[in-house]
Amino acid sequence: MTAPKKKLRSRIVTEGLDRAPHRAFLRATGVGDEDFGKPFVGIVSQHGENTPCSMSLGPQADAARLGVAAGGAIPVQFTTVSVSDGVSMNHKGMRMSLVSRELIADSIEAVVRAHAYDALVGFAGCDKTLPGVMMAMVRLDCPSVFVYGGAMLPGTWRGKDVTILTTYEGVGSVLAGRMSEAELDELGHACAPTLGSCPGQFTANTMAMVAETLGLALPGSAMLPAAYSERLALARRAGRRVTEILRAGGPLPRQLVTRKSLENAAAAVAATGGSTNAGLHLPAIAHEAGIRFSLDDVAEVFARTPLIADLQPGGRFLAIDLHRAGGVASVLKALLDGGYLHGDTLALSGKTLAEELAAQAKPDGEVVRGTAEALQPTGGVVVLKGNLAPDGALIKVAGLKSAVFEGPARVFECEEDAFAAVSERRYAPGDVLVIRNEGPRGGPGMREMLGVTALVYGQGMGERVALLTDGRFSGATRGLMVGYIGPEAALGGPIAFVHDGDRIRIDGDARTLDLLVDATELARRRSAHRPVPRERLAGVLEKYAQLVGPAHLGAVTHSGAVEWPDDNDSPQ
Repeated sequence: MTAPKKKLRSRIVTEGLDRAPHRAFLRATGVGDEDFGKPFVGIVSQHGENTPCSMSLGPQADAARLGVAAGGAIPVQFTTVSVSDGVSMNHKGMRMSLVSRELIADSIEAVVRAHAYDALVGFAGCDKTLPGVMMAMVRLDCPSVFVYGGAMLPGTWRGKDVTILTTYEGVGSVLAGRMSEAELDELGHACAPTLGSCPGQFTANTMAMVAETLGLALPGSAMLPAAYSERLALARRAGRRVTEILRAGGPLPRQLVTRKSLENAAAAVAATGGSTNAGLHLPAIAHEAGIRFSLDDVAEVFARTPLIADLQPGGRFLAIDLHRAGGVASVLKALLDGGYLHGDTLALSGKTLAEELAAQAKPDGEVVRGTAEALQPTGGVVVLKGNLAPDGALIKVAGLKSAVFEGPARVFECEEDAFAAVSERRYAPGDVLVIRNEGPRGGPGMREMLGVTALVYGQGMGERVALLTDGRFSGATRGLMVGYIGPEAALGGPIAFVHDGDRIRIDGDARTLDLLVDATELARRRSAHRPVPRERLAGVLEKYAQLVGPAHLGAVTHSGAVEWPDDNDSPQ
């Protein structure tokens, strides 16, 4: 490989008399003397045995080593953490899920800066690992290629495709007497047959689509299943491509992540009825590039983008179906042809998005439709605003029979209280269940509520009641569920002042969320309000609660983009 024109960052480690000890350490890892003139490329994954989402990453990361070596650079593998949302769901362990996004980004930054790697290939599989790796790449702004580990294949039960969501909702069906425990056990053995992430357009697949749309990932990579051997060839191409970017000097992550490409990514989420968590992760990725891209900016794109992909949880199809129908490119091509994308953003190839999509076939008309035949005129995810959510809230409207609901509040101070009430069916049709003190700071950690929402849906009440929270939802959540309400209760948001019996109105068509209590009474409640006592914190949650910002700005924990020193200076 021809060395790039700029001095390699790794030279701060490998060159000079006083770097003799450093070279000795590197020789102990297997680096030869002939290698010290080559670039060093970090390859990071979360390979481990704690979640099926990450178990396929080790072989893929190992394949990337071959691509990096073929490109004339030295591959160096390292790992970081992952938290399984599936295993941490519906108990206090879920507090660690969103926190892990920051830990992943911070840990990758720490390793790459400390070792002065010249480039990065990043693998991710589970929900928070994807934005965490992308945030690190944009923060470091070194030559980078993102690779998603892929979704698992669906299971088959009684002649139909099933996923982990089917089992979550099955718990509610058992409690409602609509399914037996034996049937639930049978379903649980069938719903997750392979390694990989959840196979619907839940958070992992949504963020994989975001990565490809932003240009951080190779075209065609997002919807390729984890179990397909083709992923190993893809990983090798990613390793080779990062050396080409290094040699050419770009495109770098901050050339790819721009306001236009962020708008394109938001459009892809809206067009596919993707995860509401994208409303957190897009502003956080933008923050790393020094771009203010808030929930308000996301809302504008969601409102003007039609829903064109019929994907679960709101629709019929899964990631494997989208892969067979042309993948992410089929969605982007339809949006571009309809005038809903910026075609002049950069792809990882260095071409424009329009150039990259020029040869893409038209959508199949079933999994993905053209914009003229859209499933609905606005996106499958909607941002609501009103006196109950001045900073905004998110609801997935894809698949809803009606996006308008009004009813009396049933207030719970935490997820556990709500789960107990729902389990015992201590609620009625028409109720609005309110779960508060679960925001980024108040939780702390902004837990996902899939345990509660799936229980409600499984009981057949998914559109007969509504649920509101300042916490988060899984990308698999469906029904009249409104989350991410800001400001959160811990910051004195209006959700803190809701009383049992107050009427609340949700209007997904008008994009409003209102507490039907007059301003004078709200002011009185605000002045009389006393925060709910919180258990003593320590460790990572204590640090997180002190640093984390509001949800509508991405729930980030630092002040924004920072530049590395000049290549001729130490990156310390």
